[in-house]
Amino acid sequence: MRQVHLAVLLGFAAFALSPSTAHNNHRSAKDAKVLILGGGVAGVIAARTLHRKGVDDFLIVEARNELGGRMQNYTIGVSGKQYTIELGPNWIQGTQTGNGTANPILTLARKYHLKNQYNDLDGSVTTYDYNGFKDYSDLLGTSIDQFTQVGAIAGERVKTQQVDLSLQSAYGIAGASPKNIYEAVCQYYEIDWNNNFTFNTDMGGFSENNNLCTDQRGFKIIIQDEAAEFLLPQQVSLNSVVKTIAYSGDGVTVTLEDDTTLTADYVLCTFSLGVLQYGDIAFKPTLPSWKMEAIQSMVMATYTKIFLQFEERFWFDTEGDFSLRIEGMQDSDVQEEVMEVLRAMYPNTTVPDPVAFHFKRWNADPLFRGSYSNWPPSFLPGHSENLRATVDKRLWFAGEATSLKYYGTCFS
Repeated sequence: MRQVHLAVLLGFAAFALSPSTAHNNHRSAKDAKVLILGGGVAGVIAARTLHRKGVDDFLIVEARNELGGRMQNYTIGVSGKQYTIELGPNWIQGTQTGNGTANPILTLARKYHLKNQYNDLDGSVTTYDYNGFKDYSDLLGTSIDQFTQVGAIAGERVKTQQVDLSLQSAYGIAGASPKNIYEAVCQYYEIDWNNNFTFNTDMGGFSENNNLCTDQRGFKIIIQDEAAEFLLPQQVSLNSVVKTIAYSGDGVTVTLEDDTTLTADYVLCTFSLGVLQYGDIAFKPTLPSWKMEAIQSMVMATYTKIFLQFEERFWFDTEGDFSLRIEGMQDSDVQEEVMEVLRAMYPNTTVPDPVAFHFKRWNADPLFRGSYSNWPPSFLPGHSENLRATVDKRLWFAGEATSLKYYGTCFS
């Protein structure tokens, strides 16, 4: 957790320890002083923050059977050739510049000896057209430079309080409108790849480097091992899906899908933005209009990674609104479409069918309703402030969507 996000948690911890609310850190008549709803990165780090501040009367309520949230992995492959693949977060986005501030995820990766390596996201791209391989990587390089120019234009517009624009519109203002299909493809790549990521991940001293997790224990090991250092069994409730949250001046009552009720003085909601937008959880009374406007004004993006395993390699030495359509298709149809693309990319090679195939439907998952949040045009700093703001001093909010600078990342 960084900057604004950390300040919110420290304020939360201070409020929980204030003379008017503290009870010498003994269990209250309620199930807990604080209910932390969601056991992802935000929930676990929130619990750690409270623990370090001397507040141990909390309970993490997690819908899944393990902690980690969107840090999920899957074992793919035939017998004897199985590998751990990351369905959710896969990169440490922004590492460390010199002796400057390290990305907190990098700090955890070092602490738990997570295997990861530098990943050149832009320099490792191989370009194709409808006839197969075609080198127009120089145009891609130009498009990357143009994206940097667009970022500078955005900064100037913020300073002068001009109307917000879409990324594609900003390209036009920069005089970077594509002149042919290859330039259009390169621009689409930059817009599609960067538009659903935090633009400047090196703010605050992080470097621009991105490291890929290749650890066969899974990326989630860093947050699960960190949780194991301080959490007691009675401080976590797994397989507990929240249905309603009722709040008043007397406290908060959370009702689960099995009609179990949990009571507390405060609740910290770390649900994904998509869950809040979809209305899967009922708030009683309903959230105020300013909070609902902030929730509905941000965008929950869906990013789908499709994994295929083949008996032998046939590809070159490289790394390398579609997601929603893919999620609505049958697995067999998705595989067939992917194979059509691969065979078009390698027209002079016999491309066999894969021996294993898998992808995660993030948007269809009711516990997430998407992959990560994205800041769209018309979403203002005031919206961001309202998104993480407390309601009636009882409902607190955290999670990647509430971070002003690092939304869309697991270290927010």
